[in-house]
Amino acid sequence: MRWRGERQSDNVEDRRGMSISRGAKVGGIGGLGLVAIVVISMLMGVDPSSILQVVEQNTQPSSISVEQSATTAANDDMRNFVAVVLAETEDVWNDTFQQAGKTYEEPRLVLFSGAVDSACGMADSAMGPFYCPGDHKVYLDLAFFEELHSRFGASGDFAQAYVIAHEVGHHVQTLLGISEKVRELQSQAGKSERNKLSVKMELQADCLAGMWAHQADKKRNILEAGDVEEGLNAASAVGDDRIQKQTQGYVVPDGFTHGSSAQRVSWFQRGFEQGNIGACDTFSADRL
Repeated sequence: MRWRGERQSDNVEDRRGMSISRGAKVGGIGGLGLVAIVVISMLMGVDPSSILQVVEQNTQPSSISVEQSATTAANDDMRNFVAVVLAETEDVWNDTFQQAGKTYEEPRLVLFSGAVDSACGMADSAMGPFYCPGDHKVYLDLAFFEELHSRFGASGDFAQAYVIAHEVGHHVQTLLGISEKVRELQSQAGKSERNKLSVKMELQADCLAGMWAHQADKKRNILEAGDVEEGLNAASAVGDDRIQKQTQGYVVPDGFTHGSSAQRVSWFQRGFEQGNIGACDTFSADRL
């Protein structure tokens, strides 16, 4: 991916090396169904509700010291890369919203190490990247990119860009009211239907990531040979079926919350090939 020398977003918050408190209560969470669908947009196939820790009212605050390594300096190479990718998403989505007569509210991206406190509650790096609609922020521990390579076999800078674009896709869903509508539907549904709605949300975010890649490349020729394959490989690597097979040895389709490897690849590819938001209507699709 051609990113060096490009504009860096001012919307990156670097909280690496900061101490956080576990004494705060999670606010604004209406129930497990809400949390599972919208609060967390992980790529790892884990039940997103596990990312939130609702602390009892009488719990005393305690400080967690988050160690900062030499590789997490404020201006390190990976931080710069993330800032460029975020800027690329801003440019594409600002133009897309403007063309539709709307205003795009740019999200902030929080870099953290170990654990982080968000408007959606406490989370740790084991849960992977996520988007919190409560504060319109994407949360990312850069250590996830190494896990993406070592655990999931998805390497390359564009695989990492896909992760960021997917989370920004959830922000777009929030701005368009899609996330709120899904919450409403899920609150009235059983577990199986909630999972199906979650899959549609995640696949749509994959498609929006593909659409972003199409538009960004059209505007600034950011893609190099092999980049699309890196994105497709990353989408495949985090499919529910692949993760279930890896972690428990068998696949349970009814337990999918993000979609199979084939579905994730298909919807990313669809967004990339068609390059418009209309291609990403997973909720009206006859087949995912």
